[in-house]
Order: sequence, then C-alpha cells, then structure tokens
Amino acid sequence: MSTHEHGHGSHDAHGHHDSGHPESTLRGYLIGFGLSVVLTAIPFWLVMTGKLGNNELTTVAILALAAVQIVVHMVYFLHMSPSSEGGWTMLALIFTVVMVVITLAGSLWVMYHMNTNMMPGMDPSQLP
Repeated sequence: MSTHEHGHGSHDAHGHHDSGHPESTLRGYLIGFGLSVVLTAIPFWLVMTGKLGNNELTTVAILALAAVQIVVHMVYFLHMSPSSEGGWTMLALIFTVVMVVITLAGSLWVMYHMNTNMMPGMDPSQLP
C-alpha cells in the first residue's frame, strides 16, 4: 500500500484539506463578507430612515441583526461548528455568551435601579 492510499482520508483529490467546513473557500469567505455587509447596512438604514417608527422596536431589530451577524462571523470566518475540536470550542463559546449576558444584564439592572432610586435632591438638572 502506498502512502497516498493510506492515512490521507482528510484530503480530497485536489490536495486541499477537507476540514468539514464548505465555507472555508474563497466563495465561502465572499458569502460571509456579503452577509456581513448586508447585516450592517440594514440597521444603518433602519436608524437613518426611522422606518420602524419606534425606538424600542428599532433597538430590538438592531440587536437581533447583530446576533445573526455574530453567527455569520463564527461560521464563515472562525469556522466554528459543534463538531470542531471535539465540541470544546462550542462549549467555550457558550460559557462566554452566558458570562457576557450575566454581566450586561447585571450592569443594566444596576444602572436602571440607580437611576430610578436617586434621592430627590440629586437631580443633575438642578445643580448650579
């Protein structure tokens, strides 16, 4: 058995490494780039035109599109999938997301309650 017939199951006929990620090609990078541009332009357009007519709804739409863009970057540029590196990469990502959500939610909660529970004499607009 020659060395080309054994032990190289991860290479295709053209000698390219088959990582199980079809997006790791120039075409995949261009698709990722196109999606990133569109997912950046839509929130910009929403804010500049005021199309949704509601600041809260616009904020939710921007956050949703940001989450989609994060996934696009992870899949097309970072090549992350549940099967990469035995799942440890995805587990680290999940842990990071949980920590970021806890930190952001806690910070927003503290800032909101500090703002609503200020002492009546502490109104900054009445300071000299």
